[in-house]
Amino acid sequence: MQKNFSITANYVDIENKTINAAEVLVEDGKINSIKITGEEDTSLPYMLPGFIDSHVHIESSMLVPSEFARLAVVHGTVATVSDPHEIANVCGMNGVEYMIDNGKQVNFKFNFGAPSCVPATVFETAGATLNSNDVEQLLQKPEIKYLSEMMNFPGVLMQDKEVMRKIASAKKLHKPVDGHAPGLRGEDAKKYIETGISTDHECFTKEEALGKLKYKMKIIIREGSAAKNFEALIDLLHDYPGEIMFCSDDKHPDSLAEGHINVLCKRAVSKGIDVFKVLQAACINPVHHYNLDVGLLKESDAADLILLNNLQEFKVQQTYINGELVAENGNTFIQSIPIHTINNFSVEPISMDDLKVPAESFPFIDNKIPVMEALDGQLITNKIFSIPLIKDNELISDVENDILKIVVVNRYNKAPVAKAFIKNFGLKQGAIASSVAHDSHNIVAAGCDDASLLTAINLIIKKRGGVSCVDDSGNEKIVALPVAGLMSNEDGYTIAAAYTAIDKMAKELGSTLAAPFMTLSFMALLVIPHIKLSDKGLFNGDSFSFF
Repeated sequence: MQKNFSITANYVDIENKTINAAEVLVEDGKINSIKITGEEDTSLPYMLPGFIDSHVHIESSMLVPSEFARLAVVHGTVATVSDPHEIANVCGMNGVEYMIDNGKQVNFKFNFGAPSCVPATVFETAGATLNSNDVEQLLQKPEIKYLSEMMNFPGVLMQDKEVMRKIASAKKLHKPVDGHAPGLRGEDAKKYIETGISTDHECFTKEEALGKLKYKMKIIIREGSAAKNFEALIDLLHDYPGEIMFCSDDKHPDSLAEGHINVLCKRAVSKGIDVFKVLQAACINPVHHYNLDVGLLKESDAADLILLNNLQEFKVQQTYINGELVAENGNTFIQSIPIHTINNFSVEPISMDDLKVPAESFPFIDNKIPVMEALDGQLITNKIFSIPLIKDNELISDVENDILKIVVVNRYNKAPVAKAFIKNFGLKQGAIASSVAHDSHNIVAAGCDDASLLTAINLIIKKRGGVSCVDDSGNEKIVALPVAGLMSNEDGYTIAAAYTAIDKMAKELGSTLAAPFMTLSFMALLVIPHIKLSDKGLFNGDSFSFF
């Protein structure tokens, strides 16, 4: 580590909205001095604080924190606000400790939350439970900066005792509470926010976000691998620069390898949004809201800074964390470390009989069945009703009409396989499956025929976690995820390439979705309207009950 050095660059003072040529002296990992030497010089790089992902589940990258960091720093990201509730749903407190310990082994600023909803609902089987005492224990840790997204908004509105104890613990310890309330409007939104919940990353319309801003909630604009709300919400930054942050929420390894928060900055500036407002959302607001130990390019701050080619393209030339050069011109200098695995996976291979759907076993309404309609770029699903395809008194996939069988297999206990039907995956043959299935992370699979479904699911069971794809010709791929069935123990760039290949295979089988595996992983997330499938059955997100 180079302890003492100086950098000559255009110093971007976000707070004062100025850009000047300057010499910045770094000593012992901190900013010692900033000396303005002249006006902006476009031949020099532009220096600013590092980018922060304000809400991300590291697990969704399929990488452990240390590997996530290796890829993220290349794009100028120096810190994350990370909710470890994926691994917490699988491995409980041990899972949260795993993330903290692994993240500490590299030079990157992970800021973890205490998961508020483990399990997310009582209508599914998770691998662990975190009660209010567990949450308070986590919140007392210095590594835990906030109470993670409170997805149980019905519990908040009904003043559920356990829910309110968790919120009270965070308030007592002066740690912010993240929200998760898709579609919540009006008085219900006001009541939810008044409990002390301060952010939401689930708004999918500008009108919804404006309603929440009215009640002093901060809006985190999300652009992940599946859920994409940037276009709908970015204009808010014109009028609410102090109340907006950026996040990816869930980002697969291939898209992380391509870009991160820097890409959102470039897109926002290209839309004519003032660059200082953009940088306030990307660099400054998260530090103040979550009280992060991240430098903001001021004297005596930690030297967490980046150099860009300009403020239009946002190409990152160098990334420094605590004064250490961790990435330069597309190359990461963070080294891979040995990765040990933890898991909670006990299911045995299933059979063809487990996948059958006798016609009399499924709910019918006027000769039609409820069908999940996946929406590209969104986590919500439409609830539609369709005439099913029946053969030998069994409901089967209707490939011609793009209505495929979807199943969820309990990975923690032996139990009947839950079955339903889904539209808009577009597969013409084969099947895909995943042990990443928010939030309880049972195995979810969708396919054109039972033989393909069986192969895809059993591939994952054999590896005790992963994402798989099979076709009608016997070709099969799997990306093994032995860390909690969520993350790999291999090099991040290797996994990014492997994921790119399996994603390509799924699309060659006909999937029309931008991110078929990411979309599949949310089809069991009951807290997102309107219809989902848990390991216990088909769930109506509007009535919060099973069909």
